[in-house]
Order: sequence, then structure tokens, then C-alpha cells
Amino acid sequence: MVDTAMDSSGSRQGEEAGKTPIKAVIAGWIGSFLEYYDFFIYGTAAALVFGKVFFPTANPTTATLLSLATYGVAYVARPVGSVFMGHLGDRYGRKRVLVLTVTLMGTATFLVGCLPSYNSIGLLAPILLVALRLLQGLAASGEQAGANSLSLEHAPEGRRSFYTSFTLAGTQAGLVVATALWLPISTLPEAQLDSWGWRIPFWLSAIVTVAGLIIRSRLTEGPAFQRVEAEDEQSRLPLAPLLSEHWPNLLRVAFGGLASTVSTIVAVYALAFAVKTVGLDDTTMLWVVIAANLVALAAIPLWAYLADRIGRKPVFIFGALGSGALMFAYLAAIAGGSYVLIFVVGIAMSGLVYSAQNGVWPALYGEMFPTRVRLSGMAIGTQVGFALGGLAPTVAVWIAGDGTGGWVPVAAMTFGASVLAAIAIATARETAHVTLAEIDGIEPRPAPTTGAATSDAVPVPVTAKEISSSQRAPSARSRLGRSAPQTLQGQRGPGRSGR
Repeated sequence: MVDTAMDSSGSRQGEEAGKTPIKAVIAGWIGSFLEYYDFFIYGTAAALVFGKVFFPTANPTTATLLSLATYGVAYVARPVGSVFMGHLGDRYGRKRVLVLTVTLMGTATFLVGCLPSYNSIGLLAPILLVALRLLQGLAASGEQAGANSLSLEHAPEGRRSFYTSFTLAGTQAGLVVATALWLPISTLPEAQLDSWGWRIPFWLSAIVTVAGLIIRSRLTEGPAFQRVEAEDEQSRLPLAPLLSEHWPNLLRVAFGGLASTVSTIVAVYALAFAVKTVGLDDTTMLWVVIAANLVALAAIPLWAYLADRIGRKPVFIFGALGSGALMFAYLAAIAGGSYVLIFVVGIAMSGLVYSAQNGVWPALYGEMFPTRVRLSGMAIGTQVGFALGGLAPTVAVWIAGDGTGGWVPVAAMTFGASVLAAIAIATARETAHVTLAEIDGIEPRPAPTTGAATSDAVPVPVTAKEISSSQRAPSARSRLGRSAPQTLQGQRGPGRSGR
């Protein structure tokens, strides 16, 4: 009877453990969807409306430049915020970061929709806009690093890239919904659009925020972080070991983040260039963005699936270089005014090729750091790179030439950023077939001996292949996060090598 009860309890625990990675993926997907819905509606409003609402006294070109500058200012807050969010996540847990980020983002976005215009309160209007945008940037600084760390640490070995890719698929879905909301709104008469129409997507963030809080309050920490927490291995100041021991990978992640320039140029500069310079229909251009991101929803997990088999690096490098090169064709298609070419090239660039690097970087960057500094490493590294990428639309307006042929310097800048990203990742270690336990330095084996095991045998690292074929209980317990492995044949249990 007791055995039956124990078997039943063990079976339920096993089923629950099997469901946990899927729950983490769903929570990360939905959370990122909610977070980046808020973030992306600002970019569309900045490109189409904010110049007239908050900077009406400037000429049209200057007003566009100023409104795009408010879009980029959030990226200035990201590197600073990433230090705080990284410390919070590595010291106290990923869940706290994820609850905080969705609260900050939702509150700031709702308040943007409540702001009076420049004609109502003067200079205070753009000042408040910039302040709320900085708050959005602070929230975004820890969002993806937190969600990716949680998904990575719950994912089964050999499928980490696939599982973590759904966080990025969530951001694409958020972009689709945010852009789709502008389709009916953009058809409003100009007076209604400028007075109240643009505010609707921002007000809807109240619903988004409540849903996000409910979902993320039910999250649990991953086994890797639970082990670190149980063994009291958290750094009091994660930034210190990150900078002293892992700075090369921190730089790689920062330069890899420059690949995001493709995304920000498409979302902001290309839209403004098409509508205001070339004179194309804004609704049609929004449909290009929607179509490309719908394709990306399917492409991202497929690229990630491939990366689990052939490696992260070749997939990322292809995506970065390919999408950067296609920017020439995309902006040329916009300048030529051919909607067919715009759709074809836009989907190929943003939907297919860019998705290769976009779907792989969550696992690639996360595996560059051990658990105790993972969120800090990902947050700080990506936000430095994303900050530069986020300022790209502002730089693009500044360097672009006059008329419909002024896009060439912008395309060259985008491709240059993509080349730098590819070079950085080419120098990184391939981790597709390395376990998280090995990355953390806790998968040891006894040194070979000629006779019976002795008490002073020295543990040495084992490979992922050897781990999978090993029958030793201590390694299994290490992967499950148990801190006190039993002895085997008189030997001491494995310590935490590599620390």
C-alpha cells in the first residue's frame, strides 16, 4: 500500500516536472508578447504621429527627427537599467525581474496615452514624454534577459535553443498585434488621429499589464537557479565576477546585439521614409510589417531547432549577414515605389533571414555565462548592443541624403553593424552540445585509477557525451540541483569544479 502511494506520488511529480519547461515557455512567450506590444506601439506612433502632437512648432523634418529621438532615448536607459535588473535577477531570482518589468512597462505606456499635447501644456509635454520613455527603457532592460534565462534553465538538454526561441516569437507576436491596431486607427481623419486616435493602443496596455502580472506571478525558478540558491552561491554583487571573469563574452554579446539595427531601421526609419519621403500608403506599409512578422513566428523556432543540431554560430552569422545585406534591396524597393518588391524583400529580410539570428541569440548568449551571472551577462551585454541599435533610426535621419535616393548611407550603416555582430559571434565558443551543468562547472568525474578508488582522487570535467552514458548517481543529482551528493566507492562526492 505504501509502495503504491509512493509510486503514485512519484508519477505525479514526474508528470509535473515534464510540464514545467512548457509552462516556462508559455509564460515567457506571453510575457514577452505583452511587454513588446507596449514597446512597439511607441515606435509606430513616433514615426507617424508624435512629430505633430509633441513638436508642432518645428518643420516636418525636424519634428520627425525629434520624435524618433524620443524613441531612441529609451535605449539610453537600457544599459543603466540592465545593471540593476541583472543584479536583482542573479541575486534574488528571475521571477522578481519579470514581474517588475511588466509592471513598469505597462504603467509607463498607459500614461503616455494620457499625456496632453504640446498645444495644451507647451514644453512640459515632450519633457513628460521623454521621462516615460526612459521608464519604458528601464523595464525593457531586464525583460528578455529574464525571460530567456528562465526558459533556458527549464529547457531539456539538447533542445535549449528551440525552447528559448519562443520568447523571441512572443516579441514578434507583440509587434504584429501592435502594428495591426494601427491599421484602423491610421484611417481616421487627421484631426481625430492627432487628438485621440493615437492614444487607444496605449490605453489598452492596462489590460495587457494585468494579464502579464497574473501570468508571471505563477512562474517558478529553473532547476539551475534553485541549485545556486540552495547552495548559497549567488554573488553579493554579480557585476564583479561578470566583469572580472566573463568580460570577453560580455563584449561578444554587446557587439552581437548590433544585429538588432536591422529591426529598428525597419520598424521606424523605413516606415517614415516610405510614408513621408516617398509618399507611399502608410496602411500598406504597416501590412508589410505584419506579414513579415507572421512569417517570423514560424521561422524563429525552425531556425532554433536547426541550431540545436548544427550549432548556434552558423545560424546566427547567416542571419546577421544576410539580413544586413538585404537592407539595400528593401530600401531600394521602397524608393522605387513597387509594393510587390517591398512585400517580397521585406518578408525575405525580416521574416525569414533576420529570424535566423533572432531565434538563436537567446540560447547563444545565455550559454556564454554560468547561472550565477547569467541574467546580468545577458542583460548588460544585449542592452549595450540594443542601445546602439535603438539609436540607429535617429542616426539614419541624420546621415540620409535628400530625396528618394538618400537611403544608401542608411543601408550601408545597417550592413556594417551586421558585419560587426557576425565577427563577434564567430569568435565565441560553440555551446550547442554542452550541458548547463558543464557551463556551471559542476559535472565532474573521478580521475582514472589503476586499483580501488581512493579518498583523494581528483575530480575532472566530463563531456556531455560521457555524462549521458554515465550511470553514476552524483551527476544525476547535480543536474537536479541537489547540493549534497552521496559518496561512491568510498570517494568524496564531486565538488564544484571550475569555481
